[in-house]
Amino acid sequence: MTWTNPKELKAQLTRLWERGELLRDAVTGNARFPLRLSLKSPGSADITDRFNDVRAWAAELTAADSVRVEWQEVRHRVQGAQKLPTSVWIETMEDALTWLGKRREWERFSAQVSATRQTHPALLSWLEKRPLQALELSAEWPRLLAVVAWLVAHPRPAIHLRQVDLPGVHSKFIEAHRSVLAELFDLVLPADAVDHSKTGTSQFAARYGFLEKPTRIRFRVLDPAMRAIPGSECPDVTLDADSFSRLRLDVKHVFITENETNFLAFLQVPDAIVIFGAGYGWDALGCSHWLKNCSIHYWGDIDTHGFGILDQLRGYFVHVDSFLMDRETLDAHALVWGLEDKPLVADLHRLTSEERDLYDDLRDNRIRTGLRLEQEHIGCQWLAQRVKKLLDGTSTLISTPEDD
Repeated sequence: MTWTNPKELKAQLTRLWERGELLRDAVTGNARFPLRLSLKSPGSADITDRFNDVRAWAAELTAADSVRVEWQEVRHRVQGAQKLPTSVWIETMEDALTWLGKRREWERFSAQVSATRQTHPALLSWLEKRPLQALELSAEWPRLLAVVAWLVAHPRPAIHLRQVDLPGVHSKFIEAHRSVLAELFDLVLPADAVDHSKTGTSQFAARYGFLEKPTRIRFRVLDPAMRAIPGSECPDVTLDADSFSRLRLDVKHVFITENETNFLAFLQVPDAIVIFGAGYGWDALGCSHWLKNCSIHYWGDIDTHGFGILDQLRGYFVHVDSFLMDRETLDAHALVWGLEDKPLVADLHRLTSEERDLYDDLRDNRIRTGLRLEQEHIGCQWLAQRVKKLLDGTSTLISTPEDD
């Protein structure tokens, strides 16, 4: 039977709710009701062939809650005059909410709309655009409005999020709702209170003038003769990015590795430091312009993302060399090859021809599907040989694994 039954009528109404259409009416004032629902009725042949089914269908519609059925008399050559449902209506929003069981949700959302209209009417457009998301936030909405009101009164406050002093509001609450607050802030703040060059949740604080937790850069001095810290030989140092950018170290070589063990166990090398890498994201290091006067050697995994990170780093320091990311190193460590779960497939435009050939072989699975060699599997002897080769003609290693 293809005639519309009460379950299908309710599904029509449910779709309106799930699309946020009914909630949206609370914002716009749209007069949706009375609302006519789509109805597929029996035809003349059905009355002849399935008369009892037609009567049962009509009785089921009549018994449905919260709907009004309109009837029309039809004359049938066999059954004579009959009344059949021709349309079904939901008279009011109250009837719709009763049928859907959504009265409490409607009341919560209506309260949100009312509070927003009184305090920040510019945010009504957000409620109209995202009514279902707003409903999920109904318990937090008063605090969200309080944060909006605070920032309107204190644009670009130049304090840490932790310092926002509002009852029931703490930095974790703000951080947990950054994406929503960003959309709300953009609707109410003047243009000069928003740094539109800062985007995404990671740049939320900078976008609205809060102080950011400083990005830290960790490095080790590899030359005992370099007295970066008086009384400390080859120190392991962590500085905020701004302080690191102001260093005046007499450094010829800068190694960057993504593995902490490699960072800690790196050989002693004259006039050199090693930096503990950050994976994707080199903004903090990019501010250290003094590195442009050093030879930079990037040591990452031999996999597609390793070359992706190298490519990104060269966007800040074009002269970066790859280190231990070559085919000879890969082939020499075949026994410890691993698997890369989600290889990168993008074209990389800052690689050398040799790097690009190896990247393409990895990306296109020409050697083995998902092949990777993690940097921590490269032996100390292999590392020492490559460092010596790198330094040939300039200086020698201060220490090697054999010395240790």
